[in-house]
Amino acid sequence: MLNFDFYNPTQIMFGKGRIADLDKVIPADARVLVLYGGGSIKQNGVFDQVMSALGARSIIEFSGIEPNPSYETLMQAVDSAKKNKIEFLLAVGGGSVIDGTKFIAAAILFDGEDPWAILEKGGRNVTQALPFGSVLTLPATGSEMNSGGVVTRKSIKAKMAFSSRHCFPKFSILDPATTFTLPIRQVGNGAVDAYVHVMEQYMTYPVNSPVQDRFAEGLLTTLIEEGPKALASPEDYDVRANLMWCATMALNGVISTGVPQDWSTHMIGHELTALHGIDHAQTLAIVLPSMLRIRKESKRAKLLQYAERVWGLRDGSEDSRIDRAITMTQDFFEQMGVKTRLADYQLNAGNIPPILAALETHRMVSLGEKRDVTLDVSRQVLELSL
Repeated sequence: MLNFDFYNPTQIMFGKGRIADLDKVIPADARVLVLYGGGSIKQNGVFDQVMSALGARSIIEFSGIEPNPSYETLMQAVDSAKKNKIEFLLAVGGGSVIDGTKFIAAAILFDGEDPWAILEKGGRNVTQALPFGSVLTLPATGSEMNSGGVVTRKSIKAKMAFSSRHCFPKFSILDPATTFTLPIRQVGNGAVDAYVHVMEQYMTYPVNSPVQDRFAEGLLTTLIEEGPKALASPEDYDVRANLMWCATMALNGVISTGVPQDWSTHMIGHELTALHGIDHAQTLAIVLPSMLRIRKESKRAKLLQYAERVWGLRDGSEDSRIDRAITMTQDFFEQMGVKTRLADYQLNAGNIPPILAALETHRMVSLGEKRDVTLDVSRQVLELSL
C-alpha cells in the first residue's frame, strides 16, 4: 500500500425527511444564497422543503446552473453573492450544481487574479472559500462529499477540473426520496458515472491494498445489482438509498487511499463534453471499455481480479476472462441506457483529431497511473470507440 493522507470533514445527513435539519446546520443569522439548476426542485417539492427549513433567514436565489456548469454562469452567481453580501452558500441539486457552488465559494474570496486561474492551476491556488452545504437530488458524481469540481468555459470550449481542501461541503443532506422523479436518463447516467469513478481508482495495478480493493469491488457489485432495479422500480426507497450511498462512497476519498489512480478516461471524456456537449457519464461509457482493451497488458493483474471478483469469471484463459469482463462492463452500461460508441452520438473518425488537439492544448499528453497514456494511445482508444 502506498503512503496516504486522508481528510474528509463533510458531515453527511442521510435519510428520509433530513432536509428539515437544514435549520440545525446553517447559522440562524446567515445571508444564504440558494443555488440550483433548471428548476425541477420546484416541481418535485424539494424547493419547498428547503425554504421551509431555512425559515426566516435572509435568502437570495440563483438558478440556471447547467449540467457541466459553465464558468460564464457561475461568475454571474459570484457577482450576485458579492452584491448581496452572502455569507453561506447552499447547493440544491446534483453534481453539477455542487461542483459549481464549490467554484463560486472559492471565487468569491479569490483575490488578485481572474478566477479562471483556479481552474488553470487545478485549485492549488485556493487559500479560502465561503462556507457551503448541499442538498443532493441526483446521485452520480460524489461531489457532495469531496473537495473537487469540474467547470466548463464555453467561450474556449475547455472543461477543467480543480480541487482544494477549502472546498469540502460543510454538510450534505442525502434523502433518497428526492430521486424518485428523476428522468430515466439521469438515473442511468448516475449509475455509470459512479461505476467509472470506482474503476478509475481500482483498475490500475496491485499494491497490496485488500481493504481498498474489497471496498471498490463491493461498490461495483452493488451498482450492477441495484442500477437496473432503479430503472424498473423508480420509487423503491431501499434501491435508491443504496445507489445514492454508492455514488457518494465512490468518490469521497475512502477507496483512493494508498492506491494509484488512473483518470485518463475522465480526461478524454471531458474533451468530448466540451467539444460536443455529450453528457459526462455518456463520455465515460464511450471511453472506458476501449481504454481497458487498449491497455489490457498494463492492467492485466487487476483486470483478472476484476473479472473474478466482480463478474465471477474463473474459467477459460486469462485473455478470454479479461475480454469477457470488459464486454460485460460495456453491456452493463448499455443496460443502464447509456450508449457506448462514438457513432451512437453521431461522431466519426473525422471528430478524433480535434479531440486530440484539445488534449494537447490542455496538456493531457501523459495520462494514467503510469503516465503512459500518450496522445497516440488516446487516439487508439478513440478509434476503437467508433
